[in-house]
Amino acid sequence: MTTIEETYEGEVTRKVKRRTSFKIHETSSSTKKTTMTTAPAKLYGKDLDEYEELDVEQLLSQLSPEEISILAKEVDPDDNLLPPSQRCSYECEKKPTGPLNRKKLIEHINKQALETPDKPEFKPYVAGTIRGKKWIPPENVNQKEADEQIAIDLGDEYEQALSQATQDEIIDLAAILGFHSMMNQDQYHASLLNKGQPLGLGWDGITKASQPKVFPPEPPNDTNIELSIQMVKEDNYDLKHLNWNNIKNISDEKFEQLFEALKDNTNLETLSLTNTGMTDRTAIKLAEALEKNCTLKVVNVETNFISPDGIVRLMKSLLNQRSLEEFRATNQRSQVLGNKIEMEITKLVESNPTLLRLGLHLEYNDARHRIASHLQRNIDRSRLRRMGHFSRTYTAGWITSRR
Repeated sequence: MTTIEETYEGEVTRKVKRRTSFKIHETSSSTKKTTMTTAPAKLYGKDLDEYEELDVEQLLSQLSPEEISILAKEVDPDDNLLPPSQRCSYECEKKPTGPLNRKKLIEHINKQALETPDKPEFKPYVAGTIRGKKWIPPENVNQKEADEQIAIDLGDEYEQALSQATQDEIIDLAAILGFHSMMNQDQYHASLLNKGQPLGLGWDGITKASQPKVFPPEPPNDTNIELSIQMVKEDNYDLKHLNWNNIKNISDEKFEQLFEALKDNTNLETLSLTNTGMTDRTAIKLAEALEKNCTLKVVNVETNFISPDGIVRLMKSLLNQRSLEEFRATNQRSQVLGNKIEMEITKLVESNPTLLRLGLHLEYNDARHRIASHLQRNIDRSRLRRMGHFSRTYTAGWITSRR
């Protein structure tokens, strides 16, 4: 049995085990002839290529309930894509011994409690004697602090003004002096807005929780997928921003049609594909499109099912045209990328002189600091480039006007 590593384009490595048989033919006592034949890898009598074309839904429909239960036990319980009720299977098949009788159950518990002997006392009980420490109630600290008042001499003018002030004026004065703990929520906001105090909310009033504002739900995305793909394919001048956010059940064929049209498009600048169910297969197609497109400036693929290797593949595609300025890919299938992936992303970002904003959740401080420093240098370089272009344009215009 031999192991052969096959490397394809796109950094995909597959290890294939092949069975190799050797035949030795003896021609003489001193010379031996050896021939080697390599048989294709098989699984349960079939080639591995035949399993790639099988329909999983069709196979599951052919299983019996017993076989499905056996298959469910082999599912990873830590799969965060499954609901909590399906992460563990209830395997208790024991039948109840009889109907539940609550009265008999309580009588049985009381009987056991009476029959259980008490713990022996090391010191016998004697009426009128205290065993252990006697509980002493604590002093009323609040009452003691209220009794100890501090007399402050403010002068006749201030004392007269405070004695004649109304309750609303005192609340406003407390807000000005910063004594927020002396007021409740409604009193504080009323003093800021210069309004009168609400009825029944004086110093002894209690602020009740206000009802939250009801906001209408966000309308669904009504973008026409077929029409948008046709516009991208025709390189429509009016289509600058394409938004497919939160559109469910987009097939892989639609993604492939869009990404194939992106390769030759010269007008689209912003592409948003948030929460569309993208996988690694469609992410590779997007990476191939980004390698040939030279007008896109913003790409957003947040909240999808792209693996860390898929994100690395997308980051590598940005080094070809070097026209993209903003790339966002947070909240994917794997929340933690890992040190190796983060360091690889860091090297790719440091090799990109045009990327200005990156939306990724990085765990390690080294990667965050290096990426932030490089993006800041790119922003400074872009600003200096714009300032130099402006100064050259201004100088050329001034020279032309002088002539």
